[in-house]
Amino acid sequence: MVKEYRTVQEIAGPLLLVGEVSGVKYEELVEVELPGGEVRRGKVLEVDEDTALVQLFEGATGVSVDSARVRFLGRGLELGLSPDILGRVFDGLGRPKDGGPAIIPEIKRDVAGAPLNPTARDYPNEFIQTGVSSIDGLNTLVRGQKLPIFSGFGLPHAELAAQIARQAAVLGTEGSFAVVFAAMGITFEEAEYFIADFRRTGAIDRAVLYVNLANDPAIERIATPRMALTAAEYLAYDLEMHVLVILTDLTNYCEALREISAARKEVPGRRGYPGYLYTDLSTLYERAGRIKGKSGSITQIPVVSMPEDDKTHPIPDLTGYITEGQIILDRALHRKGIYPPINVLPSLSRLRDKGIGEGRTREDHANLANQLFAAYARGKEAQELAVILGEAALSPEDKAFFKFAEVFEDRYVRQGGDENRTIEETLALGWELLDILPLSELKRVKPAQIEKYLKRTGAEAKEALAEKEAAKGK
Repeated sequence: MVKEYRTVQEIAGPLLLVGEVSGVKYEELVEVELPGGEVRRGKVLEVDEDTALVQLFEGATGVSVDSARVRFLGRGLELGLSPDILGRVFDGLGRPKDGGPAIIPEIKRDVAGAPLNPTARDYPNEFIQTGVSSIDGLNTLVRGQKLPIFSGFGLPHAELAAQIARQAAVLGTEGSFAVVFAAMGITFEEAEYFIADFRRTGAIDRAVLYVNLANDPAIERIATPRMALTAAEYLAYDLEMHVLVILTDLTNYCEALREISAARKEVPGRRGYPGYLYTDLSTLYERAGRIKGKSGSITQIPVVSMPEDDKTHPIPDLTGYITEGQIILDRALHRKGIYPPINVLPSLSRLRDKGIGEGRTREDHANLANQLFAAYARGKEAQELAVILGEAALSPEDKAFFKFAEVFEDRYVRQGGDENRTIEETLALGWELLDILPLSELKRVKPAQIEKYLKRTGAEAKEALAEKEAAKGK
């Protein structure tokens, strides 16, 4: 039931204080009509007895205390949904931004989402191929997982997000794969880059884009990821599709949350962010996953820009508690001209071992990944030692690991922005790099796997394997 009031008591920025109200609910949708007939939308931020605090999406410029007519619509913000949303670009509130017609909805859903019974969740255990070796080979993305990208300002997280969006696929089910891309608080140039990239590569046909610009209202920025996730839930659970949701940039979202919290005069938490930041972020991240009895799923890759590259900043810190790992972009690798500058050592996918192995990727994947991690870590130690002692002071083994670390960064981590490597190519490249090391140092892969996949053959390989087996017998 729509209720109309002309009892605006105070206006402060985009906030309206409306008195003498009854039956108004938190996050209820509001329309404010100006004397000239213009209608602006907003939502209820707070209700205290007969007073409601309303924030307008378009701002309060031109709104008068005396003449504004406020209507409470009795429902939350909703999104109209149909299969026609695929291939379209919308603004942060779900309005067409690409010049196309408005969507004729088959169904409308509240963007706040419906609570999901934890016992209805199914465990993520299927490999998603992103085409990026540093992710597929070492920090594998699994269907239904939440795997954020931790970046720094100026690092190419936008390019990486766009590359993953156009390349990602659940092997064997490419036809039912969709991407929902939500951009929050980005510049016009960034928005044009994403839209042009999706159209250039044809990825737009299986994607839905929600774009909120830096000059759009903060309250719209709060709604944008919820619009995207509502669309993703429709595609995943109604249309039975595998959906990858990319949210960039969560830091801009949290800044908007802090701005609104300050406007409401709430007691600030760490670094001025609201005390409920963890709870608010969890309402976004926990909308990923799989549901028993449904073939569709939602996989999330949120992008978080870390102020001053600080992993202990509240946004990446709290994100790490909620999600299942992180992909970390490294400024030192970026300075070397390496793209994507993924530092694999502090990066982590907690569900990696659930999505790889025989029947999913290949039986040697887990052992190969462990060997590559160990070799690269030792190679970095050798490089640090060489800075102090000089490379000539290194042992032959350390020199081999020193070289491995260099080649690993140059050939495994580095790849082209349009280079889409299959998992077979990634695994083959890993074994090719292990050829640099002495066979006696390959302690995390099985002898049978060495014999099957390592290119090195002949007397040296057989002799080293025999020595390894003899040592094991002792």
